This record gives sequence, C-alpha cells and structure tokens, in this order.
Amino acid sequence: MAEYNFQRIEKHWQKEWEKSKIFKAEKDPKKTKFYALEMYPYPSGKLHMGHLRNYTIVDSLARFKRMAGYNVLYPTGYDSFGLPAEIAAIKKKGKPREITEMNIAGIKKQQKRLGWSYDWDREISSINPDYYKWDQWFFLKFLENDLAFRKKGMVNWCTGCQTVLANEQVINGLCWRCKSQVVPQLMSQWFFSVTKYADELLDSLDDLDWPDNVKKMQKNWIGRSEGTNIKFDLKDEDYSLEIFTTRCDTVYGVTFMVMAAEHPWCKKWVKGTKYEEDYDKFYEEVIQQDKFDRMAEDADKKGVFLGKYAINPMTGDEVPIYAANFVVYEYGSGAVMAVPAHDQRDFEFAKKFDIPIKVVIQPFDGYILKPEKMTRAFVDDGKMANSAEFNGMENRTAIKQIQEKLKEIDKGGPTVNYYLRDWLVSRQRYWGCPIPIIYCEDCGTVPVPYEDLPVIHPTDVDFQAEGNPLASSESFMKTKCPKCGKDAKRETDTMDTFVDSSWYFFKFTSPEDGDLPYRKKDIEYWAPVDQYIGGIEHAILHLLYARFFTKATRDLGLHKIDEPFSSLLTQGMINMFHPYCENCERFLPKSYDKDGNWTGDYDPEKEICLECKQPYILKSYKMSKSLGNTVSPDTIYSQYGADTARFYILSGADPKKSFDYTEKSVKSTYDRIIHLWKIFHKKPEKTRTTEEKIDDYILYHLNNTIKEVKDDYNKINLRILINKILKFQEIVENYVIDITPREDIYEKCLETLLLIYSPIIPFICEELWHNTLHKKGFISQAAYPECDESYISEEIKKKWTAFENLLTDIDNIADLLGEDTEEVHIIISDNWKYDLLEKFWNLMDKEVPFANYMKEIMKNEKFRKYAKDIKSFINKFSKNPYRHQLLFQDPKEEFAFFTDNINLLEREAGKKVILEKEADSKIKKKKYALPCKPALFFK
Repeated sequence: MAEYNFQRIEKHWQKEWEKSKIFKAEKDPKKTKFYALEMYPYPSGKLHMGHLRNYTIVDSLARFKRMAGYNVLYPTGYDSFGLPAEIAAIKKKGKPREITEMNIAGIKKQQKRLGWSYDWDREISSINPDYYKWDQWFFLKFLENDLAFRKKGMVNWCTGCQTVLANEQVINGLCWRCKSQVVPQLMSQWFFSVTKYADELLDSLDDLDWPDNVKKMQKNWIGRSEGTNIKFDLKDEDYSLEIFTTRCDTVYGVTFMVMAAEHPWCKKWVKGTKYEEDYDKFYEEVIQQDKFDRMAEDADKKGVFLGKYAINPMTGDEVPIYAANFVVYEYGSGAVMAVPAHDQRDFEFAKKFDIPIKVVIQPFDGYILKPEKMTRAFVDDGKMANSAEFNGMENRTAIKQIQEKLKEIDKGGPTVNYYLRDWLVSRQRYWGCPIPIIYCEDCGTVPVPYEDLPVIHPTDVDFQAEGNPLASSESFMKTKCPKCGKDAKRETDTMDTFVDSSWYFFKFTSPEDGDLPYRKKDIEYWAPVDQYIGGIEHAILHLLYARFFTKATRDLGLHKIDEPFSSLLTQGMINMFHPYCENCERFLPKSYDKDGNWTGDYDPEKEICLECKQPYILKSYKMSKSLGNTVSPDTIYSQYGADTARFYILSGADPKKSFDYTEKSVKSTYDRIIHLWKIFHKKPEKTRTTEEKIDDYILYHLNNTIKEVKDDYNKINLRILINKILKFQEIVENYVIDITPREDIYEKCLETLLLIYSPIIPFICEELWHNTLHKKGFISQAAYPECDESYISEEIKKKWTAFENLLTDIDNIADLLGEDTEEVHIIISDNWKYDLLEKFWNLMDKEVPFANYMKEIMKNEKFRKYAKDIKSFINKFSKNPYRHQLLFQDPKEEFAFFTDNINLLEREAGKKVILEKEADSKIKKKKYALPCKPALFFK
C-alpha cells in the first residue's frame, strides 16, 4: 500500500489546479450563477485560526456549488490599507507598502497551501492605485450628488492612533483597533451622507436572509425614533437651541435644559465667565467616562450651570441650562429639555441641584401629585395639567395637538430622529486612500479632476513626525489649483479604510480597468453576493457601510442592485483552554515567549498564580494574541496536512457556533484521513455480480446519503453532513469486511464517498480519484452524484428506519446488561397493537388530550380486554409520540421485512437472531412488543 504523503499530494494538486485554472469564473447565461465570498483579509500578519474557519467554510460551499452545476464566482483580495502597517513602518523605520506587500505574499502562500479554490485572475488589493483611484472617483461622485460634504464638528479623536474615528469605531470609550482612549475634539472633517439612506437601510433589513442578531444590531444603530423638534430661544442671543423629544406632552413641565459637556456651545458660553473654571473641570472628568456608562439609569447624575437661559416656547418661562454627564453629543442635537416631574434622570438631577419640579401629567386614578412630596418621577400616562388649553386631555392624545401648535408658532413640529450619524471618513494618517481635494486661496475647495486620478501617496514622508504624515511631504502638499492654476495645497487627510471594503465585492465581478469602477453587465450578472461569511464584529461597521455604498451607487446609475449580500452567515469563535485564576478573576496574560516557553504570572511547575498564590484552572476563551492562547494554521498543516486542517475546522461545530481547539482532536482528525486512505488501498479479496438482500441496505444508504448530504451542503450544515459521510463510510467498510461485496455497488460507493468528501478534503480526494479509482479529469470539476429516488421512497425509508432503530435498541440494551450475549430474540407485536397505534394517531390528529385517550379507546369493545396494557402504552406514547411511528402497515409486513434481512441483522448486531411473533412466543417479555418496536430478550 502506498504511503500517505500529504506534502507531496498537496503540493502536486495545488500546482495542477493553478496550472489548469479550473476555478476561473466566466459569465454563462445558460447557468445559474452562485457568488460565494468571505470578508477579505487585512494583511497585518499571517492568517489565524479564525480565517482558517471562515475561508474553509466558504471554500467548501463554493466547491460543492460547482459540483451541483452552478457557475461559481469565488474570488479573493486584500483589504490592504490601514494603520497597523503604518505603525509597523514607524517602528521599523520602513515603508508601509513594503510591509503590506510582504504580508500579502505570506497570506497568499497560506491560501494556496490550504487549497482554497479562488479565481486568482480576479485578485485585488486596495493599495493598488488602479483600485483606490475608484475610491477617489466615488468620493468625487458623492460630492457632486450631495453625498459627501465637509463640516466642522465634534469628532472622536483616538489618542493612540492620532486620528479621527467614526462613532461605530468607538467601543466603550476606546478605539476599536488600538484600545486607546478616545476624546472629543472639534475639527473640520469629510463626511458621507449615510443618514439620507437611513429609512431604506432600516426598512430593507427585514427582506434579508441574515442572522436576526445582526439585523437587530443594525436596527438599533440606525435607531429611528418618531417625535417632535422644539426650538428654545436663548436669552440674550439671536439663535435658538433645537431639541428632539418623544414626549412633547411634557413641554409645559420643562424647568431646565441639559447640554452634553462636549457640545461646542458650552465652552463658548462659559469662556471668560465665572462659570468657566467649574465647566473645564467637569469637562475633563466627563470625557474620561464611557458614553454608555454615562447614560446608564443608575449612574450618578453630575453637572454644572453654564450661566445661560433658554425660553420655553409654550410658556415663555426662562429655564437654566446645565452641562450634564447623562447627555451625549452624538445623539440628536446633544441637548435635551428636562422635565423632572416625568423623567427619573431629570428628577434625580433636579433634586441634587435644587431645581423646581412642575407636574404636568396627573394619574388617571384621581390621585393628585404634589412636587414637594414626590420621591420619584411619574412616568405613566395620565391627564394633562398645568398645560394651558391642553388641561384635562389624555397626554397621548395631546401630543399631536401640541405638535400642531408648535408648528403654528414656528417653534417646531413632528419629525423623525435617528441615532445614526453621517459617516465621518477623514483620517489623519498616511496609509489610506488620499482624499482628492485641493484647497486654493482664491477658488476655495476644488475637486481633483477625474483625469488626474489617482492621487498617489508621496514617498518623502516623515513617519517619525507627530500629526498627519502627509502634511510632512512638500512634494505632496504643494500643487496647482485645477481652476485658476495658482499655487494651492492638497487635502492631507486620507479616507477611512472601510471605504475600500464597501464596494470590493462589486469590483470582483469586473476586475479589469475601464472607464467605470465596474461594468454594469458584469455586476448585474454576478451580484449580489449569494453567500457572504464573516465575523459578527462587522455587523455595524462594514456591513452597514457596504449596504449604504450599494444603494448610493445604484442611485448613481452604476447598477440596479439594492442589497450587496443576499445571505449572511457569521461564523462562531475558536476557543482554547487557558490558565485562569478564579481568585483574581482574570486570565493569565500572554503566556508564551517566542520559543514557546511560559512567561508572565504562570509557574508551570507549581501551577499557581504568582499574584495570589492560588492554583490556576483551565478555562475556555476565544483565541487571543493578548493572552497567547493561539495556534497558527501553519502548525496544523505543516504537521498534519491541509486536509486535516480543513476537516478539523469544519467538523468541530456547526459553523455558527464556537468550539474549543485541542491538539488531541486535530490528531484524531489526522487519523481519520489516514483511515480513509487505507480504505481505498485495501481492495476486497473477491467481489460478486449476483444480487443479495444486503445490497438493498447499501443502496438505500448510498442514495440517502447522497440526498441528505446535498441538502446539508446547501444549508451549510457542515458538521452534520460530515457525520453522515462518516456513518456511510463505516457502512461501506463493513460491506467489505463481513461479506463479499457486489462489484458495481462497491465501486459506486467508493466513487460517491470521494465525491461527497471532496469539498471538505479536496487534496486527498483528488489523489484517490486519479491514482486509485483511475478517473479522468479533476474531481474538483466532477458533478455531484445523482440520487436514485427509487431506493429511498417513503415506504423504503420507513422500513430501514425501523431496522436501524432496532439495531440501536439492541446495542443500548446489550451495553446496559454489561455482559456478553450471543443471542437475541426479536418479538414482533400482535395485530391489535397496530390497530391501537393507528387509533392513537387519529386522536393526535384530532388534538384529543392524552388524559382522554383511555376513555375514547375503551369505546371499542375489542380493546377492553387489553385495558391494563393499553394504559401502560398510553403513558409511553404521551411521553414521546414520535418514537411510535407506523413504519409498517401491519405486523405481517414487519415480520416479513426482518425475516428477509435476518442475515444483515445478525451481521450488524453481532449476535444470533431469533425472530418470533408475539402470539407464538413463550417469552414473558413479549408483552412489551410494540408496533415497529419489537420486544427484545437476550441470552
């Protein structure tokens, strides 16, 4: 037998696939297209186990779809811009492009080694000027169509990255990438008008085949609220403060206003006043806090008076304005009207700062609320009070009328508000797509002409200087105005790297360069992506921006696609056990050095926490560089091969669920691969051409496996289908071991086994297909096997289900007995029990309660003499009715089936089988025989 040499096999077939370009995709109107895609990698280093799982899931689906006759597009590329390469360049005094290209080369080597079946002719990289010139083209088109604009505003400034972040990139007050503190800062920035598509982004979510949790996250982030805008004039100022509220019925109860401490008006109002010092201290304290913690109901309410007053448009009252910690600048206008009688946070603040409380809604029950006696806010519905002409009305009814009055006096009216803000795309870094704008003293802001694109990065950049690196390059900064020809300066900001990933999936459909980013005929053949797979962490950022870009470019006339991804799967995490101190409630920090030795707080000999001296336990946690509980895919495929890595990662758990990595499981998977190799190299001593009963059993499993595995591939139930293949593999093995197999059936089984395995473990399947089965052509291009439905009719399926249920019962009882048994009596139930079971199912269909079964059944005289047995049967049936299906028409058919297959039954059970009818049996246990569930007696 030839040795299984995965290094030779995998190297050979990867070379053959690449040379033959068998995965190249071409438009074919005669075929149904299938566009499979993963979230393309960011080349900050090597691929990790999460990539291995994500990409192998997509690859197995793409391979299956090709076999199933689809015209498959499965491309890859690299999301290559980004801060890590720039930071690495600063540390190593190198160049971001060189570092990025080196990383891409390493990733590409991994991708090919793992056998992912990409169309390499469509490869893209966002650092290629031929790619990012289209980023710039989109920017200019958005500018022309009022979808891009520049404004001054409070932005999220990352103190570590030294750049601006979008709201979505700030997590618990920290930068999503470097985890440094994010502080508010007032700057002029470029934005994309995502909010213009807020309604469509929200409303079309329901039509997507996406996980509910992802859709919910996007809905919450868009955050549509129907309410009222109200303008509060400012005392001694000629402008007003506009706020949004869902409770305009409480406007008569406003006794103060609250501003977010970050609001630029706060600093402006207090400057040079006695309030400035207190405000500055408060501001420094607030910006250190997480915005979500600030808004929590149980958070301590803090604030300072700003020395300003607003005028209530409905009462004319002057109300003081405070800066407070429980209002955030990002939502609404960054200001709220405060009604302490009817909002708990306002109530607590008013009590703390001795601000008047005015009740404007009284309970329906007639109880009269008095401000001085209130211990909490009244937040329920009731009747309006102290509200002029609206007194006595139900508060919810008053909302619409108050909105109308506000509109009449030009102080507001009904509106819809969103949590979603426009997308801030400016970044003060080098390694991103340059924004194509020129600033001229005479002409102002001037777009770079389309014919001058792309604006390319300069090379004379000082990465060691603080601030924006592009500003350090004179050759880049200094240019001529396209309008007047005078000296001008370039925009030094680059675009958020999420711009690159917001349309790359469309570029794959049309990778050649042309007059437009992509050809309409290409995108409308391939798009949208049929199956997109990636991490849940991109639920808001990438996925929301990609949807916006798709809709915006549709409206520019570039295509007719409404949504980029028809179906989405978010794969689960890969976890690994790691030392955890229960006393300190923390995991051990990074635990290995570069040589694989333990470091940090872990003592491998004493196995105790050096902080508290308590023993560590091992606890499962997601693989993380910060903890060091990681394993590289290189380690697996170098030691065990790519097929082992693929098989392991797909069989570990349902793709949507997390699972724990263990080296023992990897080794076990490798053993499975070796075992499969041996099956194909151990030929049966002899074969036959004659028919036997066992052949029906094999043909049933052969065709049933073909059908069920196909269904599971389509549903991406990869772990389930692998288990089904393994079960079929065992049946095929036993077919050879115990009897002489029929030649044509055995060959068909081996061929089918390889075909259904090949999307999972393509290298070994390709090798066995060619060199053991001696087939022509690539198995990667072979058709998925056809199922012969005649072998798996409903009637046949029921019988073999009964057969396997019986085998399971025999095995379970034999294990329970715990001793060797050589013989089993199988007793088929009497006819009256079949009649009884049929009656049970009739009662089930009529939804008769189980408690009434006995009464209904006893109405039939023929059942009365079996009353005691029937009572017991009802009890069993009620616990699990579906274990008692009518798989045969009557006991005669059941007995005949098991008689015909008694030899197979004996072989599978490993025991001598005595088949009896209940009426003829002398064994006492015969009374336990039920339809399709025979009684068993062991000797």
